[in-house]
Amino acid sequence: MKSSEITLKCHKIIGGYGEGEALVSHQPICFYLTDPKTGIVRERNHELAGKNLANKVLVFPSGKASSVVQIDGLFKLASHNVAPKALIVKDVETVLVVSAFIVKIPLVDRLEKDPFEIIDTGDFVKVNAERGIVTVTKREL
Repeated sequence: MKSSEITLKCHKIIGGYGEGEALVSHQPICFYLTDPKTGIVRERNHELAGKNLANKVLVFPSGKASSVVQIDGLFKLASHNVAPKALIVKDVETVLVVSAFIVKIPLVDRLEKDPFEIIDTGDFVKVNAERGIVTVTKREL
C-alpha cells in the first residue's frame, strides 16, 4: 500500500511547529506519570503504559491532574529533551494550555475531522500551528 497525505485545518492554541511519529491515546494523559528522563508512560492501566512519547506528536483527548502536577511533568520531560514535539487534543483545558505554553510545545485542537478517525499511531504528522494546518502522512502497511 502506498502512503497518502491528508491535510486538515485546525485551531491554534499554542503556536509553533512540530513533526514526528504519531502516538494516539484515547485516554487523558497526566504528564507527571511519565518517566522524566525517557518519556515512557508509567501510569498503570493506561493504554500507553510502557510506550514512549518522546519526540512524538501526541494525539489525546485531554490532560488530567492538577496544575502543579501537569506542568511539572511536562516541564521535566522538556528539560530532558523527551517531551512530545506537538500536541493535538480533542478537549482543551486550561492546565494543558499553560503547560504547553511554558515548555513551548505547539498545541492545537478543533481539527476539521475527528483526529481519532484520521490519525493512527505510527503515522507521520506535521503540526503547523501558526498556519492552522495538520498534515498526516499515513504509514505504509
